[in-house]
Amino acid sequence: MLVTHGWPRATRPNAVTIGNFDGVHLGHQAMLARLAARATSVGGLPTVLTFEPHPREIFTPQAAPTRLTSLREKLEILRGLGVAHVHVCRFTKSFAALSAEDFVARLLVEGLRARYVLVGDDFRFGTRRAGDFALLEALGRQHGFQAEALHTVEAAGQRASSTAVREALAVGDMALAAQLLGRPYSISGRVVGGDRLGRQIGYPTANIQLKHNRPPVTGIFAVHTQGLEAPDWPGVASLGTRPTVHANGKPTLEVHLFNFDRSIYRAHLRVEFLHKLRDEARFPDLPSLIRQIDRDAAQARELLNVA
Repeated sequence: MLVTHGWPRATRPNAVTIGNFDGVHLGHQAMLARLAARATSVGGLPTVLTFEPHPREIFTPQAAPTRLTSLREKLEILRGLGVAHVHVCRFTKSFAALSAEDFVARLLVEGLRARYVLVGDDFRFGTRRAGDFALLEALGRQHGFQAEALHTVEAAGQRASSTAVREALAVGDMALAAQLLGRPYSISGRVVGGDRLGRQIGYPTANIQLKHNRPPVTGIFAVHTQGLEAPDWPGVASLGTRPTVHANGKPTLEVHLFNFDRSIYRAHLRVEFLHKLRDEARFPDLPSLIRQIDRDAAQARELLNVA
């Protein structure tokens, strides 16, 4: 998959879909399938145009939604779905000041040489979100590209959206989140050094480097881990601030892999969250915490059918 950054300078025509693609849920996947189908007929390279950071992180950082995927995770998922080209546009206040007409002329026409542009039915663009699909369609006729809006995709009886996934994760409904995503919710990252407390108490863990300052879910989970020699290595994971051992801890993802005992420092792993066991809790002492971890591990083994 080709990944480009900055202001685009395409050397060939493109068929383009535009969005943040946070989570790459079933609605996004429907757009990617439609893009691939239309790209052939218009003679353009299927291209995803996305933005980094999320626009709301620039204008209202305190109210910005938690991210479902970091940029790297998003690119990993898009690559796995067979996307040919992703262009990552740096979102800044000066970029946001582009008029709707300049957004189309400079980015889509001059930058990406778009022949076809696919958006969601709620897509807005340009300064103050002034541009809508009707304007995009009119500008397409002016500049020589076809515009199309894809309507709502439903899953589990509701609109597939990043917001719906966040809401499912917030209440620990991992099954609903998986239905909306078309796969289990996951976090990927490199294994980094930790404080080795897990090994001292009989539960060595792989500490996954987080790119999420505010993970969309916290708690204790039964998980599968990808990136090892077996495709779905089972384990139990803690995602949160570890209140028993840290008064003001940062979010940390720790995974205890069942029946596994070797160093995987610096390995890149993807952790799939299959079942939420409980919320984080602060225990009065370390022995109380260990007894609860024993119960968590036993429950996870049962759910994952691990001896």
